[in-house]
Amino acid sequence: MCVSDQPLRNPFHCVVPPFLLERLAQSSKKEVRLAAIENLQTSAAIRGKRSIIATIPTAFLRYAGVSPMKARKNREVYDQGRKNPPDHFLPGKLVRAEGQKASLKDPAVNEAYDYSGATWDLYWQIFHRNSVDGQGLKLVSSVHAGKSYDNAFWDGVQMAYGDGDGRIFRRFTLSIDVVGHELTHGVVQHTCGLNYHDEPGALNEHFADVFGSLVRQYRKKQTAAKADWLIGKELLVPAPTRTALRSMKNPGSAFKNDPDLGDDPQPKIYANRYTGSQDYGGVHINSGIPNHAFYLATTAVGGNAWEKTGRIWYKVMLNLLPESTFADCAQECRSVALTMFPGTSVPVAVDNAWQQVGL
Repeated sequence: MCVSDQPLRNPFHCVVPPFLLERLAQSSKKEVRLAAIENLQTSAAIRGKRSIIATIPTAFLRYAGVSPMKARKNREVYDQGRKNPPDHFLPGKLVRAEGQKASLKDPAVNEAYDYSGATWDLYWQIFHRNSVDGQGLKLVSSVHAGKSYDNAFWDGVQMAYGDGDGRIFRRFTLSIDVVGHELTHGVVQHTCGLNYHDEPGALNEHFADVFGSLVRQYRKKQTAAKADWLIGKELLVPAPTRTALRSMKNPGSAFKNDPDLGDDPQPKIYANRYTGSQDYGGVHINSGIPNHAFYLATTAVGGNAWEKTGRIWYKVMLNLLPESTFADCAQECRSVALTMFPGTSVPVAVDNAWQQVGL
């Protein structure tokens, strides 16, 4: 979710937005400030390297996967060894491969393994997609990435997870929706390739949040009504002023008056969208608008989110173009809903949801 300075199809995405790290770097608490500065420097080093990868065709950016005809999970988890900057030392030492027993000593290994598997389950069992590239790409994860690294990232070929600083962020394998989110950036990379700036970039983040949330809901067999619609709630060290990184149900409410994080800047309606240059034109900030539309549509339809609106949004993700806007996405959602569920209340719910957010 943070990306390189290359504004187009750079595959390096981090879960913690750069504006949050910049805010933490101005903290009055010395330990918080220094940790954030170190994390910003580490991310900058990785961004410089990954800007080169953005120019290489994705066909050459794969670890060996299984045959497209053999749809099965293929996971590997590595220990990166807490070396900085983490991507210089990826993937690390192999500690668990597909079918091997769970680690008795390291929960991060098990979480990376289990949650990448849960993401594969959603995409295969519901959407008949064989891994993030549709061709059985091996799901490679590196845990203990960097020293007290406050982030997790998809770099175009694999996932990496930091352990957090223990003051604001905990280990980044804790949240299943974050794992699903980051792997969905890989799905976007291999499908519509939404460019990472302004509204196309916010849609990139939006789809990652949608399917990250669906991974959690599908694994827990939660209905739309029972889901909490929070992204990354397990990542934050508990405090009364913070609940998650983002809320799809109520954008702008995930953290408020927090002494370290400040206020959640996400709007929920288009008229209030961010129009500045920060955050690559508001890719994390403005994703709250389509996120809220998905929440409204799904809760209006009811039942399990992956069965109807999830199927609509998956099809839309395949249909969009790299420079698609919010209006393009809204129109495509309406069109796909009518095609998939004619004569039902589903197209009405989708249309109303987009209207409620001003699109």
